[in-house]
Amino acid sequence: MRRLTRTAALLAALTLVPVLAGCQDTQESYCSAVKDHQEELTKISSTGSQDSLIQALGIFEDLQSKAPSDITDEWQQVVGRVQALKKALDDAGVDPATYDRAHPPAGLSADDKAAIDAAARELGGGETLAALQALDQEARDVCQTPLTL
Repeated sequence: MRRLTRTAALLAALTLVPVLAGCQDTQESYCSAVKDHQEELTKISSTGSQDSLIQALGIFEDLQSKAPSDITDEWQQVVGRVQALKKALDDAGVDPATYDRAHPPAGLSADDKAAIDAAARELGGGETLAALQALDQEARDVCQTPLTL
């Protein structure tokens, strides 16, 4: 019986090796992408532009596609909220870089303004901010690289 238990444990361990190796490859790929995008994210965020998250959307989508499974929910939250705001602005025909909520462009419908406001609230909400903080912390802890410099 003892030999059978030892054999079962060995087989279980051997089946985990490819899974763990796959996790390591995913982690390395993700960390490499974080490092590759770090300078560009820093440049985008340092402009202070109100559309910086929309400018970073392509980078976020790339990082999301490479993210290990333990942070996919956080990337989904962030990317989904940025995409929703971009869609609301695009649907309204509004330039994200120049949109001013206090002085919306002439002809902007109340429905479009409400959709933009709702998407902006979701993006700036606690759940999305917590996800961004968790993603930055993950990059620092696991990749030894912050998302921005």
